[in-house]
Amino acid sequence: MNSQDLLQQAGPLPGPQLTQLAAAVAGLTQSQLIWASGYLYGLAQAGGSQVAAPAPAAPQGQLVILYGSQTGNAKGVAEAIKAQAVAKSIPVSLHSLADYKAKQLKKESHVLLITCTQGEGEPPESAVDLHGLLKSGKLGKLGDLKFAVLGLGDSSYEFFCQAGKDFDAFLEQAGAQRLLERADLDVDYREAAAAWGEAALAKVAETLSAAPSAVAPAGTVAHGTSAYDKFNPFAATLLTNQKITGRDSTKDIRHIEISLEGSDLRYQPGDALGVWFDNDAALVDELLALAGLTGEEPVSVAGQSQPLKQALTQSLELTRLHAGFITGLAELSDDAGLKAIAADKAQSQALAAASQPVEVLKRFPVKLSAEQLVGLLRPLTPRMYSIASSQAEVEEEVHLTVGVVRYPQADGTLRSGGASSYLADRLAEGQSVRVFVEHNDNFRLPANPATPVIMVGPGTGIAPFRAFMQQREAQGDEGQNWLFFGNPHFTQDFLYQVEWQKYVKSGLLTRIDLAFSRDQAHKIYVQDRIRERGAELWQWLEQGAHFYVCGDANRMAKDVQEALLEVIAQHGGKDREAAEEYLNELRRAKRYQRDVY
Repeated sequence: MNSQDLLQQAGPLPGPQLTQLAAAVAGLTQSQLIWASGYLYGLAQAGGSQVAAPAPAAPQGQLVILYGSQTGNAKGVAEAIKAQAVAKSIPVSLHSLADYKAKQLKKESHVLLITCTQGEGEPPESAVDLHGLLKSGKLGKLGDLKFAVLGLGDSSYEFFCQAGKDFDAFLEQAGAQRLLERADLDVDYREAAAAWGEAALAKVAETLSAAPSAVAPAGTVAHGTSAYDKFNPFAATLLTNQKITGRDSTKDIRHIEISLEGSDLRYQPGDALGVWFDNDAALVDELLALAGLTGEEPVSVAGQSQPLKQALTQSLELTRLHAGFITGLAELSDDAGLKAIAADKAQSQALAAASQPVEVLKRFPVKLSAEQLVGLLRPLTPRMYSIASSQAEVEEEVHLTVGVVRYPQADGTLRSGGASSYLADRLAEGQSVRVFVEHNDNFRLPANPATPVIMVGPGTGIAPFRAFMQQREAQGDEGQNWLFFGNPHFTQDFLYQVEWQKYVKSGLLTRIDLAFSRDQAHKIYVQDRIRERGAELWQWLEQGAHFYVCGDANRMAKDVQEALLEVIAQHGGKDREAAEEYLNELRRAKRYQRDVY
């Protein structure tokens, strides 16, 4: 039975009218079909009476908003700009780059692209495919496309907003026409992003001849009905804080359990939990003393007046340093050494990567006013943690696997990460912690419960795979499961060892390969185990397995990808180019997914 037969059975149109309709829409572009659907809807709303005929010229396309998001910021901005477009009656559709077919770009007329950056200037996972195709020129010329790019990033990192810069350059090289200059926004992006969105939409409205708005579906998955989100977090209760590395381990890793009772927050394996935190009171006092301030001085942060000490505790970033702090402090200082560092980008970035604001003030003392200190610091941002539990197992709880960041300074001082030390050291069981769920539809178990999965999660990268196993056990999934896990020492660092042994015994975990790097003379890592098991791993891939990686983006994830490419080439009989294309096909099919940071 063809599609027209189905329509005749399902709809009210008799055959001749259906034939007329099919002939009328034949050959229309996607944007023209969207406009036509809006026009027909208008007729229906008018009760079938005559309405003014449309202008003879067809609408010149529609606005497509694309986003590449890792922690949810770019997604949130894209959704806000879509809402602005709808309010202006601009035909618009919204798509994650994970779900968008790159070749469709040649058919678009207007695109706004919002992206974050991860690792050492790489695009987010969802944007890797489009980034690679544009970089290589494989999409050809895009002379009919009008575009604008918004980059989100963190200026404390060397490759600030690099993915946005890349997309902007690649689109220009492809001949696309820039609607608006690219904006590179730092962690305090909300107001600037809204202003950029308004400016971009004004340019779109000038060049897009659009009929009454027919808004295309967002292309994203709806989640839950909770009232709590990033900017309205839930006051949850800390239930458990348990160290799960041994006494002699070089790592301090905690298993954290938090109650979500009363929140209506729902999550899936693969999602992340955002944690807002307070800065360490001792760190706040140290910074105040170095600046020569009491903490009672009134300051304004995000439009709200509050004592300086409160702002430093709850609203400003004290454990992540950005290069702007160094250059700003140099302008207020007479120290020639600090000025020299600030004038050298490489030195400034190196100091920012290795220090906290207090370390810089200790090394280069400067007395500051309250306003000057606040002006040098950036707003506090929540930290994101891969969720280590399934609600099918733990119900109204959420579990995390948190590596506590601790690093010594040259003077012997031990500094700690803001959120990790808050959860591990300063928050007592039974106390409240502000949290929200960040959904990640680009890191999901296969829809088919019989599909095999391969999981690579060294260190705290094990977290989402604990959630995967809980979910697959609860659902009775039949698919095989293979885990690669690594850490320094078997006796000190085998996270959740008893649980993995239980899964092996029950048969849920088909295979586990371990890489304890420092238990022998030569270091062994998960990528080494992948190469060793290459023949069998290739067989799993050929049988439809999904391959997941979670953990460090800068080293581990790159090394694992290289090992995987070698396995594909060697055991699949492919050259390097063919192996890379095979991996790209896995990515497009959502069979190669990474949650890296």
